[in-house]
Amino acid sequence: MFRKVLIANRGEIAIRLMRGCRDLGISPVAVYSDLDRDALHARLADEAYNVGPGPAAKSYLDIGAVLEAAKRSGAQAVHPGYGFLAESAAFSSAVIEAGLVWVGPSPDIIATMGDKTEARRAAADAGIAIVPGTVDPVASAPEVENFVAEHGLPVAIKASAGGGGKGFRVIAEGDDIASALEGAAREAKASFSSADVYLERYLAKPRHVEVQVLGDASGAILSFPERDCSLQRRHQKLLEESPSPALSSGVREAIMEAAAKVSKLVGYRNAGTCEFLLDADGETFYFLEMNTRLQVEHPVTELVTGIDLVRAQLLIAAGESLELDQGDISATGHAIECRINAEDPAAGFMPAPGKITRYREPAGPGVRVDSGAEEGTVVPQAYDPLVSKVISYGATREEARTRMLRALGEYQIGGIPTTLPWHKAILDDPRFAAGDYHTGTVENEMDLSGLGGGKGAVSPGPDGIERSWVLELDGKRFGVRAHERPSPWSVKPRPPKAGSVGGGGAEVITAPMQGTIVKLLVETGQDIDAGDAVCVLEAMKMENSILANSGGTVEEIQVAAGEPVEAGATIAVIR
Repeated sequence: MFRKVLIANRGEIAIRLMRGCRDLGISPVAVYSDLDRDALHARLADEAYNVGPGPAAKSYLDIGAVLEAAKRSGAQAVHPGYGFLAESAAFSSAVIEAGLVWVGPSPDIIATMGDKTEARRAAADAGIAIVPGTVDPVASAPEVENFVAEHGLPVAIKASAGGGGKGFRVIAEGDDIASALEGAAREAKASFSSADVYLERYLAKPRHVEVQVLGDASGAILSFPERDCSLQRRHQKLLEESPSPALSSGVREAIMEAAAKVSKLVGYRNAGTCEFLLDADGETFYFLEMNTRLQVEHPVTELVTGIDLVRAQLLIAAGESLELDQGDISATGHAIECRINAEDPAAGFMPAPGKITRYREPAGPGVRVDSGAEEGTVVPQAYDPLVSKVISYGATREEARTRMLRALGEYQIGGIPTTLPWHKAILDDPRFAAGDYHTGTVENEMDLSGLGGGKGAVSPGPDGIERSWVLELDGKRFGVRAHERPSPWSVKPRPPKAGSVGGGGAEVITAPMQGTIVKLLVETGQDIDAGDAVCVLEAMKMENSILANSGGTVEEIQVAAGEPVEAGATIAVIR
């Protein structure tokens, strides 16, 4: 077994991997950027090395800098976690060429299965149904138009080299195909260093179900009971549970068998995840893609199976036997994971970087928290908005649900908006209690306008929005709750304004958050309508279209493409 492992990541996953290393007597080594100099993961490691400036491209994605840190530390192996370089065949090759052990599948497997088009080919070769789509990247609007003519709308454009909702666009009736293709390719390039994208028919109201696999040192493939990851926003997961409330035992066995079959076909080794879309009939499923790494939601599988996946990864990488076979893997009880992000649900899950001024984690029976945060932590706009993960476990799904509600009620995060109000709301929603949801539930079927992610806001109940304060009178502490009852004549509020309206009938479009201007979509003198996109702003690894609240003529533009901006900075003036 290794004596020392370098963890090429940050935040909660870096800390999770450190704990897994220490359980095996391994010394964990961290890397950090200038922005993360005082981050929790850097302080908890046995050793930590600076790998560059704040932008990920100049630090966590700098292969040379990460390998130099590994060399200086004397590490024998590198664990990439998820994100950043975890699915980079070039990085895994460089690690191996440097004489280190890569904790993950081989570079050729990453190149094959980490590329979504190649993975679809492999699934088809294994006789597994795939969502109708292209098996080669597309690069021009006419190619997309030809696909639409054959398959109809809606159509999904997806990044070939990665997942997590990055480089993902859905084309519906009336959408600009060229603009969607350009945006997907640009975001894919920024996130995965590859602009390749492919097409799929976009299914209506499917479930997103995935199967964890482990390929051990003997060449055996083990598949695990599924995780349901259907509750998403911007095609990024918000909540996961295992097992899925939508699967019959027969469909479960079939999906697990399909995952094992495609993994065995390519000779997979170490941890990976096969993702599937389950059609609305609850029986038909399609292979979607494979993630050649540890998943964000791996804790729910650990809790229902009792198998430590990080430990398994390290044992496999060291060439040791897991001493498991397929018969040892089954699900007992139920687990739910909530991803707590620095985002404002009421503002369309707008990223909300900033400093955490108050922090208290939940605890108690059946509650686990994987976190990279503490009081005083600054959530930077340069990285993913994930703050922590809360995982609950119960003997039944209902016990896991009520334990999660208890945990979310205890969780305190102050200073920044978070998704806690949304998570409280969905856990208390009759649709979730009944297991009746799909990938479009959050964005298409929930009114999120009352779910402020700021101070004092909690989930809406049947009487409207509930807000809470603490008062002290004559030395005695009182908790005060107020309910804002919605008017019976009210209508769903309009989306939040992109900017503020100035004097003289002019609208000043301002940046709603710190970020980088990716692209300007208007020019001085251009006439635009209310709701038109003025620019694309990238923050916390997500692109956001900044919209005009009123129509008029673009009088002035005060930013340029590629320019960083602070929250509140003027982007344009419309008159």
